[in-house]
Amino acid sequence: MAEAHSAVAFSFSITHEGWDVNFDREVLHLVWASGIRSWKKRLARFKNNVRNGIFPAPLQSLWAMMGIVLALRYANNTFIRYTDIILQYLPGTSYVWQIVSCFILSLTFWLILIYIVRYTFKLMLMYKGWMYESRGGHKVSLQTKLWGLGIKLLSSKSKPLLYSYQGSLPKLPLPPVNETMKRYLKSVRPLMNDSEYESMVKLANEFEKGIAVKLQRYLWLKSWWSSNYVSDWWEEYVYLRSRTPLIVNSNFYGTDAIMLHSTSIQAARAAMIIWQCLQYRRLIERQELEPIRVQGLVPLCSWQYERIFNTTRVPGAVSDKIVHYNDSRHIVVYHAGRYFKVMIYSQNRILHPCEIEEQIQSILDNTEKPYVGEEKVAALTAADRTHWANTRTQYFFKGINRQSLDAIEKAAFVVTLDEVPYEYDPENSKKLDEFGRILMTGKGYDRWFDKSFTLCIGSNGRVGFNAEHSWADAPVMGHLWEHFLCGDLVVGYQENGHTKGTPELEPPKPIRLQWNLEPVLEAIEKSYQISLALVNDIDLRILAFNDYGKGFMKTARVSPDAFIQMALQLAYYRDAGKFSLTYEASMTRLYREGRTETVRPCTLESSAWVKSMLDPNVDMNKRITLLREACATHQRGYQDAMCGKGIDRHLFCLYVVSKYLEVESPFLNKVLSEPWRLSTSQTPHGQTTQFDLRKFPNCISAGGGFGPVANDGYGVSYIIAGENLVFFHISSKKSSPHTDSNRFAVRIKEALNDMKSLYDDWNKSTKKLSS
Repeated sequence: MAEAHSAVAFSFSITHEGWDVNFDREVLHLVWASGIRSWKKRLARFKNNVRNGIFPAPLQSLWAMMGIVLALRYANNTFIRYTDIILQYLPGTSYVWQIVSCFILSLTFWLILIYIVRYTFKLMLMYKGWMYESRGGHKVSLQTKLWGLGIKLLSSKSKPLLYSYQGSLPKLPLPPVNETMKRYLKSVRPLMNDSEYESMVKLANEFEKGIAVKLQRYLWLKSWWSSNYVSDWWEEYVYLRSRTPLIVNSNFYGTDAIMLHSTSIQAARAAMIIWQCLQYRRLIERQELEPIRVQGLVPLCSWQYERIFNTTRVPGAVSDKIVHYNDSRHIVVYHAGRYFKVMIYSQNRILHPCEIEEQIQSILDNTEKPYVGEEKVAALTAADRTHWANTRTQYFFKGINRQSLDAIEKAAFVVTLDEVPYEYDPENSKKLDEFGRILMTGKGYDRWFDKSFTLCIGSNGRVGFNAEHSWADAPVMGHLWEHFLCGDLVVGYQENGHTKGTPELEPPKPIRLQWNLEPVLEAIEKSYQISLALVNDIDLRILAFNDYGKGFMKTARVSPDAFIQMALQLAYYRDAGKFSLTYEASMTRLYREGRTETVRPCTLESSAWVKSMLDPNVDMNKRITLLREACATHQRGYQDAMCGKGIDRHLFCLYVVSKYLEVESPFLNKVLSEPWRLSTSQTPHGQTTQFDLRKFPNCISAGGGFGPVANDGYGVSYIIAGENLVFFHISSKKSSPHTDSNRFAVRIKEALNDMKSLYDDWNKSTKKLSS
């Protein structure tokens, strides 16, 4: 009754003596403060929208235009007629109305000029020749130099907000079908024998000359009408309509800066990372986060950032949906099988790290037992999506279960305080493997897999995260992670390991979430058994390769990414005895609402080089030539993918159109059913200007990883962490007799060392000849 009473701001009753009004001043004050904060955010959002709408011109240019128009009116009699035309439609002709007419005229001229500049800027961003000339030793053309100068002149006069470039970004271009067919057939040639390839060429020709014409016409209409012809379908059909468990199959993870250990106090590190995340959220809300620009010039699309916080994936019977809340004043913390709602605002401000530390410590000190079923309730989010949707509808639709579920789903994010340490020991690789496995899966029930991300805090103060994949791609979480790692060093801790500062107020006490889960125990156990099977089946190996890094790769005059991809091709061939369809993720964020495209590293050139490495009759000069050709082909494929000339997203969208039209295509069915037995991705770093490895050389995460895409394949994520360090996260299924993550790690190391030996021997031979 006391809780119900405190939830009512005021009440009234009618008695014989008249009106009797009761109200709670504190609750009314909270309502008032909430309303004020909401209107402040709306006003700030409106102001930012105006600034974004006129970018790259500053708002002050309007007043400059006003001054010019006024000066011309009173200095040039012929200019008066333009303002006189406007005066005819105004209520009067006094001096004030003359000023108004000048303002209207200057506003008109200003808007015309603004849109000319904006569309000029947009046309310039459509040029992609710079990408092919800026790498690989190609000479930069005069056209690209002039383009770069123009981009600088147009974008340097006004400081951009996070979304300033959105209206100027071009749309993702739709490639012609015949070009996609040529690229596809070339990409699968090394994977097929002559008869298989001839059969595929026949299917491709029939498709190109037949149904593809109609499908492309519909896709062209979508590309013209929508802001991005791929992203909404990719999100819907690849992620949200998937019914498979999120754990291992979809969610990915990221690790701490393992070379550093700022504090071993769990509550202090948790408080600092929570505070850093809240500061980052405020930068996004105010659009003060600096947008990423390639080479400091070309902006990347920022639309995915909006959903980092206050976002959850809600299960559905057929398709899930992403729900984003405009604001959230709390987080949810999971510890020892219990959930706590933690308020992060008090007295209209974000709590300080030292105040958040008190809240976290109170949770760690809490000795209450979990409610029945509470400990493993998050297993529902890990397993089959339809089962979770049906359970949610039946048992979480009302009552205290609904209230607690709302608290989790509407939280800014979820924090898990693990009861085990996250360890790294250069002399014991198994500790780093376990570090990654804990972050990827936990126990199968101790991460809320539906949330945009779950912060995971080890008992020794090391941290990591587990992120849901549908709302955004890994580089967006990587940007947040870099911000945290940098901020952690800048803000720092006391000498005793606790957060700095003294609490200025008593922070709100964490609120224990209430549950009634006895009717749900069977459903929870069913999901837990599914997630437990996936947890037990995952085989994860994290290889810290420190024999050399990008420093040597650059001296080899090839792209470091291409160098590593060739090593992976050699390693896989040695492991499996054959080539396999290989996936490497690249971005299409040079275009509006762009997400990813597939690069196919297994090419005719890469396969020729791999075979040369296994043929003792091929000399090293030939091997070096083949390797450089393979790296150049890979680099060109990566550039094509970033520029909208990829293969797989186009074929995927043609397939979606065919399903809408209920038209069967043997070619598309075959293409979309091909397994990616080697799925790879490079973890980006250095996305923020604050990330200075020269100042903080050990401030580098070990990267992150994901599960294998195919049951008999590998998932490989790598991060080029420095001049002499590369981390590889290698995952596979223990149940597959064809894969072994530790064995593949050995193959990768052998391949990288063989490539260095090849270059070392070739350099020695070249020096001898030159001398």
